Amino acid sequence: MRSLAQPAARRELEARIAALCPTDQRRWGSMTVHQMICHTTEAFRGAMGDKPMTPAQRLPVPHPLLKFGALRVPLHWPHGFPSPPEIAQDKQGTPPVEFESDRAALLAALADFCTRRPHPLPPHPYFGRMSAKDWQRWGYLHTDHHLRQFAR
Repeated sequence: MRSLAQPAARRELEARIAALCPTDQRRWGSMTVHQMICHTTEAFRGAMGDKPMTPAQRLPVPHPLLKFGALRVPLHWPHGFPSPPEIAQDKQGTPPVEFESDRAALLAALADFCTRRPHPLPPHPYFGRMSAKDWQRWGYLHTDHHLRQFAR
């Protein structure tokens, strides 16, 4: 399973991020490519505990089961799963400013995520408590999901 704990997986995502263009069109969802860059940056900041995120409201599936399905079942994530409001571009997410500087911020957040371990690890808004291994898997899958959204 791919994870940001693997240097090759990190390099792969960095190359895919570098290939993004301001004219890339989404295959699903409502975000522009520039909004997706900002959303993904903020998701990494939330995972590092630098951007507080409120826990999701009660879900029909228990946190551990949802986490297992998302992180361990080898299927692409479904489209349209709601983002926490703090990182949702149509709610409280930080709006895009300048494409190249925002892309550089995403690459910096990715690098920080791969090298720094906050203590204690913050909970995921939907999955609850996460180990460092879980967070590294999530980081790969979340970024991959949004890069595939723009055919990258």
